[in-house]
Amino acid sequence: MQDPRELYDVHVDLPADAIGADVLVLALGNLIDAGNVQNLLTQHLLGEFEHSVIASFDLDQLYDYRGRRPVMTFDRDHYESYQAPRLVLYRLVDATGTPFLLMSGPEPDYQWERFTAAVETVVDRFGIRLVVGAHGVPMGVPHTRPVGITRYASDSRLLGENNPLFGLIQIPGSVEGLLHLRLAEKGHDTMGFALHVPHYLVQTDFADAAVAALEAISSSTGLVLPDAALRATAGLNRAEIERQVRDNEEVGELVSGLEQQYDAFTEGVRRQNLLATQLEDLPSAEEIGAELEEFLREETGD
Repeated sequence: MQDPRELYDVHVDLPADAIGADVLVLALGNLIDAGNVQNLLTQHLLGEFEHSVIASFDLDQLYDYRGRRPVMTFDRDHYESYQAPRLVLYRLVDATGTPFLLMSGPEPDYQWERFTAAVETVVDRFGIRLVVGAHGVPMGVPHTRPVGITRYASDSRLLGENNPLFGLIQIPGSVEGLLHLRLAEKGHDTMGFALHVPHYLVQTDFADAAVAALEAISSSTGLVLPDAALRATAGLNRAEIERQVRDNEEVGELVSGLEQQYDAFTEGVRRQNLLATQLEDLPSAEEIGAELEEFLREETGD
């Protein structure tokens, strides 16, 4: 493998303690980012918080230009501009002045192992204690119910109370997924959130999921990330979705069916949890046996 450190340039000559960040947020255009969750999240973070670029990656070595052609502008008789893809590392400052890092850009097409090794050197260089990411996944859920989240981490202790929907499954790989795997293998703490986006909204903005992603990142990292602007966007987004549902009878029936399925599922989970709680409250076989022995002793006078 070629030297991973040659994949990026650092634009600041500062030690890690001067950067002051110990959290790295990933937004690498996951294989599937239903509802444009990563894009909405990245736009909000860069729009709301002070930031600067501290490193950039050499995408010429990583990007398939023919597979994802960048946009150029042609004006009458000449080429006017070229929107070059960028994969950069930002330093941001949250609402309380706490710095954190954001890695944002298109998912690399080539040299995945070398790229993940390069990110590990970044993590080591800047003293990152936690790497966290979020993206949308399509699910058979309605937009009218709370956004569900599948949580994952390098160590289950990072998740706290967690009730997974899935067991063992195989999914298409992604650079971000490989980063979580490789960093965990090297002893780094990582965690992520897959936001459940209604499958009929996969190709459009679903800002409610981005709000849920921001809340999850904030609560897991301790960063203070106000979400008023993103919630306002979500409100407008939701109103437009509702308008389209009202105007399309077929979509309305689909949403109604999903609501019934969702409510039946959550009621089943609630009853299962209630039963589990009730069973936990029951005395164990040993406790019942001991009480029976005590009762018999009292009845026989022994």
